[in-house]
Amino acid sequence: MGNHYHLLVETPEPNLVAGMQWLQGTYTKRFNVRHKEWGHLFQGRYKALLIDRVGDYFSTVASYIHLNPARVRGFDFEKTRLEDHAWSSYPGMVQMKKRPEWLCVEHVFGAAGFKDTTAGRRSYRSVMERRVLEMKHSSEPWKVDEAWSQIRRGWCFGDSGFRKEMLEHLDGALESKKRASFSGEEVRLHDEVEAERIVGLGMRTLELTEESVAKQIKGSPEKVALAWLVRKHTCVRNEWIKKRLTMGTATTLSESLRKIESAQRGERGYDEFQQIKSIKL
Repeated sequence: MGNHYHLLVETPEPNLVAGMQWLQGTYTKRFNVRHKEWGHLFQGRYKALLIDRVGDYFSTVASYIHLNPARVRGFDFEKTRLEDHAWSSYPGMVQMKKRPEWLCVEHVFGAAGFKDTTAGRRSYRSVMERRVLEMKHSSEPWKVDEAWSQIRRGWCFGDSGFRKEMLEHLDGALESKKRASFSGEEVRLHDEVEAERIVGLGMRTLELTEESVAKQIKGSPEKVALAWLVRKHTCVRNEWIKKRLTMGTATTLSESLRKIESAQRGERGYDEFQQIKSIKL
């Protein structure tokens, strides 16, 4: 593409960072020498999307990449074919004479239910041509597949079990103080999952249920105590806390937390805060 590229890779070892550093660093050096330029070529850190290899997820990402030229505004559906796009692996997928030695096609074909044979390549081309026709007759070709938005905005693409497994790995990485290596979306999701766990633990300590919490007033001592516990141990935003504990949209949460934290024996919120403060996470 004009200002970015897409790469679908499978790493036998957890060494994506080292691999991408080599790839982009080497390309930048050669580009600068060839064009007599200097300095950085790529802006910011690349985005990495974890993909579940079970089910249709891998195949969906592969087709997303191959169809990328057709999603660009101005693509000529009448005169241009996907296999005419020079900077794509798609020509090598469907034409043996255009396939570079390094291109691995078996997983992409297999995920789509085809084999790397003349008939398989023909079938794969037919599938992709049908997708191009869908995009041609759509007023918003970049939205033809609902899964594409998850690919563009998410950090993980797979079923609930896969996402849970990846979150567990992320949890261990964050505990190892590697938080800065992850994107904001990854960290936000991790924190919200952890906040949800803490809310459940706090509710059990205070002997509350979802129903009883919902019936309490917005600024009840129990809700404020739970909010204090979440704020202390996670980085979720106040908006998430207020929505989760049905505390309304008022901007007085920070003041309520300070009050309950400094409450003296016999004052409102003291007992609830002492119970919450004693929780061992």
